[in-house]
Amino acid sequence: MIRLTIDSTGLARTRFVVSPLHEAVNTLMASGANSRTGPYAWVGRTRRVLRREKLELLSGLALEQSGGYIPDFLSPHPTGPEPTVAEQLEAVRRTPPERVRAELDTALHGLAAANLSGRQLSDVVLRTLERGPRYFAERVADELGRYWEAALAPHWPDARAVLDAEIDRRGRFLARHGSGSLFNSLAPQLSWADGLIQLESRFEVCLPARMVLLMPTLVSQEIHVILDPVDGLDRAPTLMYPIAPSVPVLRAPAPALAQLVGPTRADLLAALVDPTTTAALAARHFLSAGTVSYHLGVLHRSGLVSRVRSGREVLYRRTPRGEELVTAR
Repeated sequence: MIRLTIDSTGLARTRFVVSPLHEAVNTLMASGANSRTGPYAWVGRTRRVLRREKLELLSGLALEQSGGYIPDFLSPHPTGPEPTVAEQLEAVRRTPPERVRAELDTALHGLAAANLSGRQLSDVVLRTLERGPRYFAERVADELGRYWEAALAPHWPDARAVLDAEIDRRGRFLARHGSGSLFNSLAPQLSWADGLIQLESRFEVCLPARMVLLMPTLVSQEIHVILDPVDGLDRAPTLMYPIAPSVPVLRAPAPALAQLVGPTRADLLAALVDPTTTAALAARHFLSAGTVSYHLGVLHRSGLVSRVRSGREVLYRRTPRGEELVTAR
């Protein structure tokens, strides 16, 4: 169980933040990489960039199975509500050497007091660290920059719009119901009462919090708290929570369907369980609205989807022919 004590002043300081590099590093987590269906199908395609671009340090730090720890300096603690990628990459490069060593040591050996297990790091990671923590930080920042440009940058404007909309929605909830109700609304396993935030977790942590950063994510499917492994009181805890998908998690389309219409069109066709807009599909699949519109146009001309106007929106749905293709196994 993670327990954070927070007073009224801490609640007043609590704010939302969107972090590009947190989303990028989230894609290196095994829980996201294994979720390749439904609204998270794009995550697996993102991970392929590691191999294609030969990003050896990021590949060595990525989690291939649940558990373990990715150093937090890869996703710097936000100093404002809207950090840019350039600012965050520069912060990675300027990470103090002692923090680089301490966080990599945590990844390697874990933290017994918090029930965090260590894990084996690749030879490339260890050899690079031998050249000094400052060199390591610069190298990994370069790889993060390449990863961002190849895997996430083309989709970030659309993703950012979804994250901003989520913050606006939560802000309205906060104004109507207050901070305590806001925490209780984020996830069933999270609760707030009498100055205590509690999150059900396999980790054992109990800390005071002078404030909490609330960070919505499109990548992670689990809510978790990011704490400072070097000095638990140095940074405000960050509570990262998933934006709840508005559609059920779907089975992956059959390989034959992907071969017939292409993987992106197969994913979109499989997602049309209910009538859906282009914008909603773009957000769920981390694609640009233009890309989704193009593929839906092809599916429409092929007779696999139909479209109907509802007010100002255009809704797409599978036709009986499209339904047969999706359900065929």
